[in-house]
Amino acid sequence: MKKEESFNEIIKENSNRIMRICSYYSSGNSNTDDLYQEVLINIWKSLEKFRGESAISTWIYRVAVNTCLTHSAKTGKYYSLMINATPEIFNVLTDDEHTKSIQKEEKFEALSTELNLLSVIDKALISLVIEGLSTKEISDVIGITEPNVRTKICRIKSDLRKKLI
Repeated sequence: MKKEESFNEIIKENSNRIMRICSYYSSGNSNTDDLYQEVLINIWKSLEKFRGESAISTWIYRVAVNTCLTHSAKTGKYYSLMINATPEIFNVLTDDEHTKSIQKEEKFEALSTELNLLSVIDKALISLVIEGLSTKEISDVIGITEPNVRTKICRIKSDLRKKLI
């Protein structure tokens, strides 16, 4: 398969994922579109370097997250994680039956505030948790061990529960 055909197929299958990751790290629609284009350029440039050691979707996440973080650093922007806090996201991050039943607007605002106070690596981890990646996939994307991923995610969720209850 030619590079262009392969690229088009990859983008067709992963476009929504890429856009969501870009939206987590952007402040508006035009910035999201710019990040999306930058991710596509980076995928195109490095497509021939993909060795197939992980799933293509994992590699796409890695390119997207790294591109967004690099873009934020270049533009001197604070690494913010823009997530519209929904009951589903709230439930994914808190894992607490009591907390799941509390779905009030102020909790969503508090969650958004707390997410934006996380470190860069913690924001990247949480964005991938929200995307539904396994700890193995997150490990491959972020470049840290799987036990470290599990520990960090557990700590982040615990801290969020303490701050939001």
